[in-house]
Amino acid sequence: MKTTLSGHKIGFVGLGKMGAPMARHLHEAGAEVVVWNRSKVAAETAVTRGMRRAATLPELALEIGDGVICVNLTTTEVVEQVVFGPGGLSDGWPTGGRTLVIDFGTTGVPETKRFAERVAWVDAPVSGGQVGAEAATLSIMAGGTAENFARARPILETVGKRVTHLGASGAGQVTKLANQLIVAQTIDAVAQALRLAELSGVDPALVRQALMGGFAESRILDLHGDRMVRRDFKAGGRAVLQLKDVRLICALAESVGLESATLKNCRAQWETFVHEKGGGELDHSGLFKIYE
Repeated sequence: MKTTLSGHKIGFVGLGKMGAPMARHLHEAGAEVVVWNRSKVAAETAVTRGMRRAATLPELALEIGDGVICVNLTTTEVVEQVVFGPGGLSDGWPTGGRTLVIDFGTTGVPETKRFAERVAWVDAPVSGGQVGAEAATLSIMAGGTAENFARARPILETVGKRVTHLGASGAGQVTKLANQLIVAQTIDAVAQALRLAELSGVDPALVRQALMGGFAESRILDLHGDRMVRRDFKAGGRAVLQLKDVRLICALAESVGLESATLKNCRAQWETFVHEKGGGELDHSGLFKIYE
């Protein structure tokens, strides 16, 4: 049973394919949700569903006051600009207040730690994709102090099914990057396997079905393998964002002294797909195309 948020006022910034359904779940759980989005269309759609729209980021922050503001944005740079930049949220929240920011995006680890020194912060990146966001079944990896996590928990449990507190600020982002390392390399492995079967004259759809019963079974083989077989690469998770995450993984690996030839090759494959093959706006399962 999901948590009731009746009596809560929550800000939500970033109403993309993930953020829009997450904001909707908070509203349907009883919260008063105030939204801001760069695209007016998404914000206006939220209004038609009963949420309220702030005209500016400082206005949203002023209205939320010492409450909770969720952000679901694409890159570390955008997060910093929206939260701390000129005309950002920090221009509107009370000095010395208790505003809590929950960052649902995949953001750099060192930057996350710096953000948490400036305001109460929970890094809460998610896994499960648009399907999980729509169904409120996301896996959420949270970092932050015990106090901040306790404040965030009712919100996290409303939009997710599995919520894990990993430790101090940045721990959630480290865990998400570990997740993305597995995702990025598994997509590549599935693409190679299915194309190998195809080139060998064996039906890749049947190969996928056969593999689903053994050790190779995974959500990526199930969902993305099906997309590869059908050549349906309409964007769910865009490849350009997968590459962004792989770059963050490589930066983290370098900072902690992890040497990995497979990780370097993985980055090279995603760089090729996005920049040389022009696949950045396709679904990340479209990595299959580099083997055609």
